Amino acid sequence: MKCYKCQTELTDSDFGRQDTCPKCRFATHCCRNCIHYDPSRYNECTEPVADRVIDKEKFNFCDYFKPGLNNSGNQSPQDSARAKAEALFKKK
Repeated sequence: MKCYKCQTELTDSDFGRQDTCPKCRFATHCCRNCIHYDPSRYNECTEPVADRVIDKEKFNFCDYFKPGLNNSGNQSPQDSARAKAEALFKKK
């Protein structure tokens, strides 16, 4: 499991309702880190009965939250392009 924002590896214990990523300090229990997050779906969620969450990058209390196994597909196009550019120019 990875942080949607910085792609840092996370463990199951990193997804409490008030937990943040140890690297970027963004919320981990948020829609963008959830297996149900899908920007192409209504309400950006594959769970049809989940309550609407306005800000997908903030803490939430969704009972359907499950950490995504591979969140790279959940990145916005801007975040995806930025991550690819950083990987391209990263010093080895």
